[in-house]
Amino acid sequence: MRQWLTIGALMAAAPALAQTTAVPAPVAGAPAVQAVPAAPVYAPIPAPVYTNDDAWLCRPGRKDACAADQTVTVIQANGRRSIARFKADPQPAYDCFYVYPTVSLDPTPNSDLNIGDEERAVAASQAARFTSKCRVYAPMYRQVTLTALRDMLAGKATQADRRLAFLDVQAAWYDYWKRSNGGRGVVLIGHSQGAGILKQLVADTIEQNPDMRRNMIAAYLIGTNVAVPAGGELGGDFKRTKPCRTTDQFGCFVSYASFRADSPPPANSRFGVIADRPGMVAACTNPAALGGGKVVSDAIFGAKGAGLASAPMGPWTSDGAPVTTPFVSVPGLISTECVSNGGFNYLAVTVNADPKDPRTDTIVGDVMINGMVAKEWGLHLIDMPVEMGNLVSLSERQAAAWRGTPMPASRR
Repeated sequence: MRQWLTIGALMAAAPALAQTTAVPAPVAGAPAVQAVPAAPVYAPIPAPVYTNDDAWLCRPGRKDACAADQTVTVIQANGRRSIARFKADPQPAYDCFYVYPTVSLDPTPNSDLNIGDEERAVAASQAARFTSKCRVYAPMYRQVTLTALRDMLAGKATQADRRLAFLDVQAAWYDYWKRSNGGRGVVLIGHSQGAGILKQLVADTIEQNPDMRRNMIAAYLIGTNVAVPAGGELGGDFKRTKPCRTTDQFGCFVSYASFRADSPPPANSRFGVIADRPGMVAACTNPAALGGGKVVSDAIFGAKGAGLASAPMGPWTSDGAPVTTPFVSVPGLISTECVSNGGFNYLAVTVNADPKDPRTDTIVGDVMINGMVAKEWGLHLIDMPVEMGNLVSLSERQAAAWRGTPMPASRR
């Protein structure tokens, strides 16, 4: 499976736009005229029509990005391997509404609506596993592209329109609500830019509509900052939606940004902090331990690593045996904990390395820029993989609580 790009690879490798103004034909005896760089001008991208199913990256019942192979190679600490086959639920009891992160490689400030390899790959990695529990709806939208994000981080002017991206997702949500919801509970799932858009959707739309609020099982807003008052739960970004604190709670949100436990956020990090709002802190809710504490998580990684913006993943076991499935599970290798440190609230990720066993003692996931780790980005590339199994199982538990249906003891 092709891995998706993110800002690190784009900043390191993407070519600059090479647009110039037209130069008139030379006139005999006249001084030479040099080409003058011009600001890129792009034709408007038509708005998506969400009543057309081709405006959706994923919809139930299709062979699309969310029907990608989710087979996992499970590697125990002793190196023993097994294969965990995946099966989508043919009649899921609830829905998931997924908004993907910044992945578009389009040269325009906002992306077009053509489904590219990068959108397919990230949906396969972040959303497809939820089809074992829910119907997944994922709209295409005119997101702010990696090209525009690179320019922003370099201090360049850009015509990227964040509100355009939000309005697309809001329109998709209204279409889903009118055409597909039918009174079903729904989990919102987003990462990075997608999570930021869903945060605004919850605040501006869902919290204002009693029916929508009633049907929202939870919002998983991963890799973005959700403001809450220091020592409180309401009054930051949300007025009615609290952080999830127990697995049986619903109508709440989960949010975190992940960093290596031994490499906490540096002062210039944008994640895990609300720097411009005194009295506010970034929420951290660990789906593996909503009540707090350090626990082993159910991590599920891409077998080949975290994408082109990261260092490549080496062998998963010391014998160098290849992994032939798209995903890998390494029970007991990863522990996670929400911590407060230096004004940051974040998910600290520990690799429980044991040099004496044959399994890998390292994981990849750091953003690499020009061969160097960009510590301010933490483990942004694997925010979801370090907790993937926990997120999926949590959604099932919260959906059961929302329906008032006890979970079977074997699945608690």
